[in-house]
Amino acid sequence: MSHLPRLIRIISVIAKYRLDAFLVGQPGTALLRLALLPWKLRWAFSKARHFTRNQRLRLAMEELGPIYIKFGQLLSTRRDFIAVELAEELRSLQDNVPPFTSPSIEQIVADTLDAPATEVFRSLDSQPFASASVAQVHRATLHSGEEVVVKVLRPGIEDTVRQDIKLLKWVARLIATRTKFGKRLRPVEVVNDYEGVILGELNLQAEGANASQLKRNFEGSPDLYVPKIYWDYTRRNILVMERIYGIPVTDINALHDCNINLKKLAETGVNIFFSQVFEHNFFHADMHPGNIFVAREHPENPQYIAIDCAIIGSLSRDDKDYLAKNLLAIFKRDYRRVAELHVECGWVPPETQVHAFESAMRSVCEPIFEKPLKDISFAHLLVQLFSTAGRFNMEVQPSLVLLQKTLLNVEGMGRQLYPDLDLWQTALPFLENWQRKQLSPFTLFEELKEQLPNWLDQLPHLPVQVINALVQADKLTSINATLAEQLEATRKLRELQAQRRQRGGIIVLAAAGITLLPAVQSVLTTGSIITVGLAAVGVFLLSFKQ
Repeated sequence: MSHLPRLIRIISVIAKYRLDAFLVGQPGTALLRLALLPWKLRWAFSKARHFTRNQRLRLAMEELGPIYIKFGQLLSTRRDFIAVELAEELRSLQDNVPPFTSPSIEQIVADTLDAPATEVFRSLDSQPFASASVAQVHRATLHSGEEVVVKVLRPGIEDTVRQDIKLLKWVARLIATRTKFGKRLRPVEVVNDYEGVILGELNLQAEGANASQLKRNFEGSPDLYVPKIYWDYTRRNILVMERIYGIPVTDINALHDCNINLKKLAETGVNIFFSQVFEHNFFHADMHPGNIFVAREHPENPQYIAIDCAIIGSLSRDDKDYLAKNLLAIFKRDYRRVAELHVECGWVPPETQVHAFESAMRSVCEPIFEKPLKDISFAHLLVQLFSTAGRFNMEVQPSLVLLQKTLLNVEGMGRQLYPDLDLWQTALPFLENWQRKQLSPFTLFEELKEQLPNWLDQLPHLPVQVINALVQADKLTSINATLAEQLEATRKLRELQAQRRQRGGIIVLAAAGITLLPAVQSVLTTGSIITVGLAAVGVFLLSFKQ
């Protein structure tokens, strides 16, 4: 029950901010609201009663910590799911969480780098200019004159995260073992995957390595810029990075003032996402608006600037291939192919009837596709598809959860930039081009080149492997011959035993006949020949069974 103190704390915060107000009118929540009554006695004396319902939700998320803040960040981008007023309130969770004041940034730098802050930086702002769920950022200047930002972890943040993970694991086990849909949702695996993601975010040195890799992937690209990492001053709890001067992607007025082509900007964002997933297999998985900026240069062909690369996702080759094929089939309304792919990749049980699954997919997708493409929400489609697939015991794929969450972020951000964004038409050419590349002989040649060094490394060992294989084949042949001989001997032994039993049965029957001869004669005189026949057959069978 190590999660119990954290659970009590969460219930206390929910009661403190009267979040049960969001449950009013929702079916099946009366018991939960009743359970919160004892916790709400503080309400009359709480400052929270002066805030609106939306403000109370934002304050509760801030108080509960990083996991809840991140959920709020995701919600803030989905105005097609929640009210615009609530989305606006949650937007401050992207980079305006209350900062910590102790220890000071100077003390953290001195303790981490074993040198006074004045030796490392010419100047260092004591007050942060941005603060988010797990870290905050300070402006600074190196002695070389380069302008940088210093990112530092919140003190004690790891303990809070681990407590929440324990609680999530407990809830996941309850769902897995106590509900009908637990097996399909695979909550334990999902939480285990998320544990690795969120704990990885607490290592700023790993974040720096991710940023360096992402920068290499888009080196020279007009679409995305990633700031430089200063490794001499970067540690597990502190990251020093090049300072950038982009426009926050959510500042629509500033983007208009700089004449940024918002349609081009939204479409470029979609292409960046798909390039990361399908070409690089290395995607920024925390693309909420607080981490994305836009360069002021080249407004007609705007460039994104990405920061905070703590959460990075990748897929196995099979998952990536099946995902691309599924998306293509959905975009082309080829529901038969969607059904076949779900069975092939094991997302639904192998005994699933393809035609029934195809019909179910069609019933969900066709009403949606009859709308103008710009009005189709991919998020809503995902929800409906998964709900329908539940009838066919489709399980959650933990390896794809991070990708789906990122795609929801990307689409939500794109729709804020350009409400008429057509995700489908933007993504379809990319996916079709990707498919052509996969079938290209040049791609096959590149894969052969990639594997060739491995094959050459194995070449000197090939003769030994061939000899070993031949020896094993000889041994297998000898074993098969021995087994055949043993089987033949066993067969002959069984035939001999059967013959013996048959002879024994005849002998017993004869002996029984001699012994019973007087009785048989007596019976025959009474005319019950059928009874005698049955008795003889019974004796014979009993003797044979022995």
